[in-house]
Amino acid sequence: ALPDPPTPTSRHGNALPSGHTLLSKPGESSENMKDELILTMPSVKLVQTLLYCCDSPFVSPLPQVILILTKYYHGDSSKVLESSLWRSSDYGTTYSKLNLMPGTTIVVSNFYICPTNKKKVILVSSSINERDQMLFISTDEGSSFQRQPLSFTAETLLFHPKEEDKVLAYCKEGKLYVSTDLGRKWTLMQERVTKDRIYWSVAGVDVDPDLVHMEMQDTSGGYLYVTCLIQNCSDKMVTAQFLGKIDHNSLSVQDDYIFVKVTTGNRTKHYVSYRRNEFVQMRFPKYALPKDVHIVSTDENQVFLALQEWYQTDTYNLYQSDPQGVYYSMVLENVRSTKQPEESVLIDILEVRGVKGVFMANQKVDGKVTTLITYNKGRDWEPLAPPTTDMNGKPVTCRSPDCHLHLHLRWADNPYVSGTVHTKDSAPGLIMGAGNLGSQLVEYKEEMYITSDCGKTWRQVFEEEHHILYLDHGGVIVAIKDTSIPLKILKFSIDEGRTWSIHNFTSTSVFVDGLLSEPGDETLVMTVFGHISYRSDWELVKVDFRQSFPRQCTEADYDSWKLTDLKGEKCIMGQERSFRKRKDTAFCIKGKSYTSALTTKTCQCSEKDFNCDYGFERAQSLKAEGDRCFADFWHDPDSPPDDCHLGHDFESSTGYRKVVSNMCEGGVNKQQSAKQHTCPLLPPRGLQLGIKGQMLAVAPGDDITFIVHQEQGDTSNTKYQVDLGDGVRAIYQNLTVTDEPIQHRYEQLGVYRVTVKAENMAGHDQATMYIQVTAPLQEVHLEVVPIAGVNQEVNLTAVVLPSEANLTVFYWWIGDNLQPKLSLENSLITRFPEEGEVSVTVQASNGRSMVQDTKAVRIYDLFQVIPLAFSSNLDLLNPNIPEWREDVGQVVTRILAKITGIPQESLVTMVKPGLPTTADLYILPPESKPAKRSVFVDKRIPAIKQAFNENNVSFIVRGGLQVLVTLADPNAGSQGGVAGPGVWALAVIFLISVIATGSFILYKFKRKLPGRNVYAQMHNEKEQEMTSPVNHSNHSGVVLSINSRELHSYLTS
Repeated sequence: ALPDPPTPTSRHGNALPSGHTLLSKPGESSENMKDELILTMPSVKLVQTLLYCCDSPFVSPLPQVILILTKYYHGDSSKVLESSLWRSSDYGTTYSKLNLMPGTTIVVSNFYICPTNKKKVILVSSSINERDQMLFISTDEGSSFQRQPLSFTAETLLFHPKEEDKVLAYCKEGKLYVSTDLGRKWTLMQERVTKDRIYWSVAGVDVDPDLVHMEMQDTSGGYLYVTCLIQNCSDKMVTAQFLGKIDHNSLSVQDDYIFVKVTTGNRTKHYVSYRRNEFVQMRFPKYALPKDVHIVSTDENQVFLALQEWYQTDTYNLYQSDPQGVYYSMVLENVRSTKQPEESVLIDILEVRGVKGVFMANQKVDGKVTTLITYNKGRDWEPLAPPTTDMNGKPVTCRSPDCHLHLHLRWADNPYVSGTVHTKDSAPGLIMGAGNLGSQLVEYKEEMYITSDCGKTWRQVFEEEHHILYLDHGGVIVAIKDTSIPLKILKFSIDEGRTWSIHNFTSTSVFVDGLLSEPGDETLVMTVFGHISYRSDWELVKVDFRQSFPRQCTEADYDSWKLTDLKGEKCIMGQERSFRKRKDTAFCIKGKSYTSALTTKTCQCSEKDFNCDYGFERAQSLKAEGDRCFADFWHDPDSPPDDCHLGHDFESSTGYRKVVSNMCEGGVNKQQSAKQHTCPLLPPRGLQLGIKGQMLAVAPGDDITFIVHQEQGDTSNTKYQVDLGDGVRAIYQNLTVTDEPIQHRYEQLGVYRVTVKAENMAGHDQATMYIQVTAPLQEVHLEVVPIAGVNQEVNLTAVVLPSEANLTVFYWWIGDNLQPKLSLENSLITRFPEEGEVSVTVQASNGRSMVQDTKAVRIYDLFQVIPLAFSSNLDLLNPNIPEWREDVGQVVTRILAKITGIPQESLVTMVKPGLPTTADLYILPPESKPAKRSVFVDKRIPAIKQAFNENNVSFIVRGGLQVLVTLADPNAGSQGGVAGPGVWALAVIFLISVIATGSFILYKFKRKLPGRNVYAQMHNEKEQEMTSPVNHSNHSGVVLSINSRELHSYLTS
């Protein structure tokens, strides 16, 4: 990782002239190399991008231009506050700071170099206020720039891999733009596109170079894999290449292959398209049940991937495919993996560059990690052989089979330093890495080892980890110690690490933050960048080895090196391969024109050239069986494949297949004994019925695309009978094994049972699906009493619009409970155990839409209800909607409070749904509650009833009509309703005496006790007080105190 950044200072250094430097001979110190270039730049928080920009073979034999972009980040975010762009046209000898817009502060966030013409560069920048984003375009290696304003905010650019002026731009809103003139004019291609899931056409595979592959979101929120041409990529012109939705961030286009995945429930299926043919489900061993899949490589006409099976947590298994990428066989178990920030995963496998077919992997078994190497793309794996001596030439005690060399296969967090293992295409056979000797890999040990024969023999070179840089195709190896302390020396070797020299690259110690060389490592010029202290400017040190070599290499300076594996076998992947290597004594430059001049000789095939076929595996525990492949218990080698058609022939597997890209000829043929079979008529199996878009609930008139999929069995001789459930039937013949669409439209609401029956002479299969045709829900209104008693039954009712909506599910949330109650009915009965205000929410869903309403219910131990009526003329104006009822209730409450002087907060009027128009008046308990509730008399009741009896409560509605509000029962107040306290008390005493003498009769027959407009009362302990249901008898104003649990089901407030 980079050290803590220096703080900005105002010092601006200038480039110093470089002098001639001489390279010391191997083994000698090069203290005399003092006159190297030191370039000092203004300090920034982080050097984000240091890139060698522009290779100019048309101008000079060697690239001369270097562009360096430095960025100052905000401490808590990825926001760039300042940036500087530096350019060198003499290969880093001098630099100048580019001023893109004099007088304006420009922040450059990124720059992009055309892969086919490195003279062309695009900078993405904005002004300091970030309001105006713009591009700066150069066609002359950054010598001049043309400013181009943007109407959108570009997040990433993507050059066409072959055509230099075509560029894609992705912005944060998910919009994708295209330019065909190097960013001068932009056209919106598509919206709702997934970032990093955009791919240009692949040359040699896609027919049209203007084709773009992308993952985009459809209007329902799902994700699709689509393609389109840059000239017209509207919604009508995009082509869905995979029928149905795919998982978000699952599209991957790599060489001949396209990968997507689809998760349904808890099962994930992976699909592959080979050379743009139809998608086929990838076939892993039947019970692998993959949790995660990572593509390792797709070159050489084969997919190499890591798969985490259902039982694995921190390991993956490696699999190889057939050329089509469909059938996979395991080549190595339990490769170690490490989770990184942002949910990314690192898998300990490394492809050795420069020699095809060579991989290294760290295997974790029983907690121990060991390093293995393969030379035949995973067919055979062996541990690394330990060196015979240490770096001082003394013999080591490490001996096989109990001790081996183990390496850390980590990538560097800093892109400007090497990882723990360093390989390059330009230096075949040369591998340098950090690790240890022993029975397993030790995390804190990072001794440095090197091999120049592709892992057959190793040498220890350092005791601590170093950053490595290969120059001149590995002709010079530069090593700088990986440490947090400042340095002034580097080490280098010109004989593939056998001897090392020391060079003081600066007179003042520097915190080294990275090493740079020209891409391809083909030259002898490198740059070390870092800073002297945490408050200093950035220091760039150019080290040039070119003048130290007297001449270019000739053919006489090279020897031939033959590739062998750990056992000395020369025939690897069916060939004997030879490479050119510079002699240790040759003191010359390989140069840009050097090639390893690989020569090959084809070998005869042997058992080593064959791997286990799909459904087979090698039994490692059966030593006597050697390399024999056994069929897994779930696999029948003689069963016909899924695409076997009647009348055709198929070949049953012998259990072996030739390793893909193996070049052997003649000799042993493990596939030769395969049996020929005639394809029988197979019964249909795995018939599936689905809908494009996966929406099982649709609106009337919606177009529906049914998809019939058959996993196994014959299709050409099978009849498919389709019943769409609404009287429409059809018969299909010659259905393809892949998805076959059937178009239909339902006009009427309802539930339709759709069936497809596949039948031939060998058998039949059937698939069924239920389609709900529903109208979208518009509104839901929750009807509930505003006031309720403690533990009183309360009916919650949801009124859904439109009224003809069917198949609606109701979710009820009561109070703070996060777990809702579900019902298919639009009503629910509940109770509230405590006083207070409770929120009640109902959600109505019919699969296509969801609506919600919320009401508050106040719960009291004591309250009173008086039924009200309205003059009949109000019925003509009653629209029967909640808002109207709420307004009328508020008018009645306000008028009554004004007449009686009772606070409006103590009165609640709820107008009931339906006709005739009626209401309930709730009288809430006063703020000061009585000490003895059983003999309490509410003095507000007579005043309220008097106001109604004297026709004092009325209001005006539309047209000047006067509406009178009255008691629902005009005689309700004649007995007890307006009487004094004495009458009320006598009624209570009389009723108690009646209850005492008739308790046995009441218990036996459970009679209903009449009464109305009473207080519901609850004793805290054994005694429970409940009131009788409201009716129109003359027993108003009575308080019941009933000590009987048998009566509570009849009594409501």
